[in-house]
Amino acid sequence: MIGVLALQGDYEKHIHILDLLKIQNMEIRYSRELDMIQGLVIPGGESTTITDLMGRNGFYEPIRNFAKNYPILGTCAGLIMMASSVPGSRVEPLGILDIEVDRNAYGRQVHSFTDQLPVQLNGRATQIPSTFIRAPKITKIAAGVEVISKYQGNPVAVKQDHHLGLSFHPELDNVTLFHEFIFKKQLMDKPTPHHHAA
Repeated sequence: MIGVLALQGDYEKHIHILDLLKIQNMEIRYSRELDMIQGLVIPGGESTTITDLMGRNGFYEPIRNFAKNYPILGTCAGLIMMASSVPGSRVEPLGILDIEVDRNAYGRQVHSFTDQLPVQLNGRATQIPSTFIRAPKITKIAAGVEVISKYQGNPVAVKQDHHLGLSFHPELDNVTLFHEFIFKKQLMDKPTPHHHAA
């Protein structure tokens, strides 16, 4: 079961992608629901609002603990929330990805655009359509972070351990690549509950 953080933002679009992949999913509104899932999507939205709602609903420590064992996919505002540092903003990031992010670096809503994006994932190169909406910019990357896509020389998709962070919105273009990569393997590898080796 994969959870989609449903506090604010375009979480329904991510549910649609998981449905396309026939991955069981549920909306997450309370931190106790993290116990029911093996992966989490933090969708796009408004990062200061998400910060406020996550704080009020006591999500910070539970998500940080969850991230130690299970994969998280963050898109746009979700990427901002996963960062270690978001200078000059009212956002309190989770510190899951060892990156620094500049909010709205690609401009305001009017500066939204769609373009083709080269992606290197799992040793395979592919091209996908990608939609950027007031996209955050990854400005610093630590040694343990792998860049899997760049746009005009800037990193826009990163992988660290079992986590993925994207500046863009794959869910708006029905791109299933990232959800499939991060969650299908997790669900195949996960031990079945209450299974004891003989």
